Amino acid sequence: MKLLKMLLFVFNVLLSLSAHAEKITVAAAADLKFAMDEIVTAFKKTNTSDEVEVIYGSSGKFNTQIQQGAPYDLYFSADIAFPRALAKAGLAASEVKPYAVGRIVLWSANMDASKMTLESLLDGKIAHIAIANPKHAPYGKRAEEALRSTNLWDKVETKLVYGENIAHTAQFIQTGNAQVGIIALSLAVNPELAKKGSYWLIPKKLHQPLEQGFMITKRAENNALAKRFADYMGSQSVRTVMTKYGFVLPE
Repeated sequence: MKLLKMLLFVFNVLLSLSAHAEKITVAAAADLKFAMDEIVTAFKKTNTSDEVEVIYGSSGKFNTQIQQGAPYDLYFSADIAFPRALAKAGLAASEVKPYAVGRIVLWSANMDASKMTLESLLDGKIAHIAIANPKHAPYGKRAEEALRSTNLWDKVETKLVYGENIAHTAQFIQTGNAQVGIIALSLAVNPELAKKGSYWLIPKKLHQPLEQGFMITKRAENNALAKRFADYMGSQSVRTVMTKYGFVLPE
């Protein structure tokens, strides 16, 4: 009888935990890959029964998918204009909050990019230059702006290869499909990439700011976990992680 009571007690506890466990799916710009992985790991230390799934990709593509009803609970965009437009269309359950300003760098896995500038891309030894697709990736758009600001776009356009997002762009360079490319500083400073290559910080005056922002989607309007995660993004521990990866933080 005692054993039966104990088993019933354990069953009820597990049932209770299961009932209170929540899940959210986060759509996040690919430049957040390493920083967000750390943030989620830290968040789950105090939210052990909850599940946070993060999908990384192009901000522009996520924007389109959310308009079409994709099941994302939070949306982190490398261009704050995307979530602001969604909020204006009634697809947000929160205000759009800025979380960082990104920077772009020239990065290479087999050349010393720290001694290069954008003009170095004219070198005949460089056959392929990787950037994210400017049509839907904010980092690609800023790369295009920087190249146009220095009157290099028309001269190097035939060398360009386009990644679906900024992480895909970095893979082009890592695998040797491009000798050099323009990627996010947040990726270049990650130990995984830092030990494989070098970078040169592109002056921010050459492109528009990469102001980034996030929102809770309309789908997650009554999701308490989404609200807790959004609140957590304003914590000091998150700010420390974001700074570590080279993001400039809002005041």
